[in-house]
Amino acid sequence: MKTDLLAKWMNGELSPAELEEFQKRPEYRTYERIMRASENLSGPDFDVEAALNRVRQARTPAAGGKVVRMRPITRWMGVAAAVVLLFGAAYFYISTRPATFRTGIAQQSEVVLPDASEITLNAGSLLSYSAKGWETERRVNLEGEAFFRVAKGKTFTVATEAGDVTVLGTQFNVLQRAGIFIVRCYEGRVRVISGSHTTELPAGAAFRMVDGIVEAAGPADGTSAPAWTRNESEFHSLPLSAVLEEFGRQFDVQVTTQGVDLTQRFTGSFSNTNMKLALESISTPLQLATEVNGNQVLLYARETP
Repeated sequence: MKTDLLAKWMNGELSPAELEEFQKRPEYRTYERIMRASENLSGPDFDVEAALNRVRQARTPAAGGKVVRMRPITRWMGVAAAVVLLFGAAYFYISTRPATFRTGIAQQSEVVLPDASEITLNAGSLLSYSAKGWETERRVNLEGEAFFRVAKGKTFTVATEAGDVTVLGTQFNVLQRAGIFIVRCYEGRVRVISGSHTTELPAGAAFRMVDGIVEAAGPADGTSAPAWTRNESEFHSLPLSAVLEEFGRQFDVQVTTQGVDLTQRFTGSFSNTNMKLALESISTPLQLATEVNGNQVLLYARETP
């Protein structure tokens, strides 16, 4: 019955009742996606009736011979062809779509690429690449923040909305979130291209752009990996808005403010494992009061006596 419905659906012969029944099946969505992908595919023409006529002529018995009546196979040949087409389109669809990795709130994830390069994704980040074309172009797309340990080989490129980072066998960190683009090289050498800016970074150096303006990158931290890989978020003269966004991202809370200048710059750090201490690390230097109600966090200016 399932094959009958599939064949009739492929030929547009389902009655309204049969179509409703077919659409309720769990495999219907898969068939539908495959059909959309197969619309762009083409194959050699095949005349089923002509093929059957050739088979009949070849099997015509000699006079007096025993005649064996064959069951019509046209319908099932059509079903077989449809199934082959569906699975061929499925393979094409699966093999060409990019590999995608996403981290949720308060989550980190390790990704190993086809060339054995290793990537650690920070919370709320998205990474994708084309596995099919990896041998000819080592390129990944990043939204958010990630630390890269790149295997030696051909040029490796990280593409972001704010700019591209090109490297050859190195370790580096890329942060690209709303209005902020920071690249820090920990080993080897990287090239950063952002708009009209092209910068070569040796180990220990960094490139920093905030709201489209290139700024001094700040001192080297002297470590072999960014602080967030050790569950600590660190900031050097970044807008308070970016700090609070990262706080919310690490602890899965909604942060609101009252009477607070979100453009003021913040330098400091907070633990990603203790929300109370993290909140104090932000509010105390800025002399802000705080209130926590479930997953709602409010920061507001203290009243002056």
